Amino acid sequence: MSDAGFNAAAWLVDRIAQERGDHPAVETPTQTVTYTDLVDLTGRAAAGLRSLGLRRDDRVVFVANDDVALFAGILGAIRGGFVAVPVSTMYGPDELAEIIADSGAVALLASSTYAEAAVRAAGRCPELRHVVWDGDPGAVAADLGDVGQQSWDELVARGAQADPAEHAPVPTGPDAWALWLYTSGTTGKPKGAMHRHDNLRIVTETYGAQVLGITSEDRCLSVAKLFFAYGIGNSMFFPLSVGATAVLNPERPTPVGMAERIREGRPTLFFGVPTFYAGLLASDIPDDTFAGVRMGASAGEPLPRGVQERMLSRFGLEILDGIGSTECLHIFLSNRPGEIKPGTTGKAVPGYDLEIRDLDGSLVPDGEPGTLFVRGASAALGYWRRAEATRTVFQGEWLNTGDTYVRDSEGYYACMGRATDLLKAGGIWVSPTEVEDRLLAHDAVAECAVVGQEDADGLVKPVAVVVTRGQVTADDLDAWCREGLAPFKRPRHVYFVDELPKTATGKMQRFKVRALVKDLAAMEAVS
Repeated sequence: MSDAGFNAAAWLVDRIAQERGDHPAVETPTQTVTYTDLVDLTGRAAAGLRSLGLRRDDRVVFVANDDVALFAGILGAIRGGFVAVPVSTMYGPDELAEIIADSGAVALLASSTYAEAAVRAAGRCPELRHVVWDGDPGAVAADLGDVGQQSWDELVARGAQADPAEHAPVPTGPDAWALWLYTSGTTGKPKGAMHRHDNLRIVTETYGAQVLGITSEDRCLSVAKLFFAYGIGNSMFFPLSVGATAVLNPERPTPVGMAERIREGRPTLFFGVPTFYAGLLASDIPDDTFAGVRMGASAGEPLPRGVQERMLSRFGLEILDGIGSTECLHIFLSNRPGEIKPGTTGKAVPGYDLEIRDLDGSLVPDGEPGTLFVRGASAALGYWRRAEATRTVFQGEWLNTGDTYVRDSEGYYACMGRATDLLKAGGIWVSPTEVEDRLLAHDAVAECAVVGQEDADGLVKPVAVVVTRGQVTADDLDAWCREGLAPFKRPRHVYFVDELPKTATGKMQRFKVRALVKDLAAMEAVS
């Protein structure tokens, strides 16, 4: 295929199938799909969608479990010249309806698990004309009225009956829309980051090839799901780009469940997030769980030094901490194999440029905090129907990440949190992640979050919300922090809870932690 007619799905699947057609492309607990199978399945999915009347650039929303229908459906939409819009399975009907309506989607593919939310959302979206079910939605589907319905099997059967020419990848070109990923960022309604076909190739040639060093014999398992930018890179773009195997986990990730999936799926690359790694350490899964995994990766939030060191000590797993964004599609800043500096996010991934700027836009010297900006070819085209937000975040060739970083004399970058997460205690900036790192180094602390709380004088002080795995008191943790941190950085109060608020992949939701602290403080005030 010429670059002018580049289609990302064909590049990821058809190109590989020519040489590795019999090699497993996707494995689930119940099914294995080879590259030859995947060419056929994505071709039938593309033709099936076209048979429903979809036209070039029409959007297809996906709210489904990580399984063959979602995997092949996304690739089929991209193959057919449509735009794939995978969204979180955690959304309720209101949030789902908002994204369906905002994207202008005409088709929805949904797992029957989410049938009630899908049906209620569809009823509020008059532009939606078709729903494709992965599984039996049951009686609730009767409420869809005039919206056309078919099962995933019926869709691909329609495609099989179409003219074989309808199975061929549409020569979209590198700059055509391929994938929209919705992100809320720090505030505001979800925004659709619009990614080109070529962006899918770029992230495989930067982080995938030059940091992970992924090969055709690798097997990839991700805690983050396919609806995340991080997850779709881990489980689709990277393995398919080199003819490797994606090991999918359709279930909600838990330490015990993932340990079982690791045993069955035998991954060589494991992709997690810091709070999930902390959960693994707090569990009683076997210490040899990761014996066959050659490398781990982490993103989504800074990986505390203590978690990183304990994962290596207990499980023998080396973890590359990195940072990416929905807007850049995947990781652009990361540690390297054999060059890990714990407590940092590493150095720029080849293909990306980084700058740290102050509030005036001037570059700051090493050792001084500022806002991280990134420049790279995988950046989205902007946000769909969000002109003001696009102008704020996408500034010429540069993208404002909204993260506060500092670079040391060796060129390593360390995260100090979101710009809105930094705290001032006694007039001095305090990084929540630094305090969290110290708390997590305590043997009795399983998880924690540090946020700001106003005291009686209206001054913001750091407080900690802690999940324990042993006996420990607030005084114990105060003494522990005083030993390892400057006194002004210590949490002024410790709240003990059973669990922290998290996303579907176990990423801590700091804004919910702030709300939780307010509730806990109010409860203590009246007790």
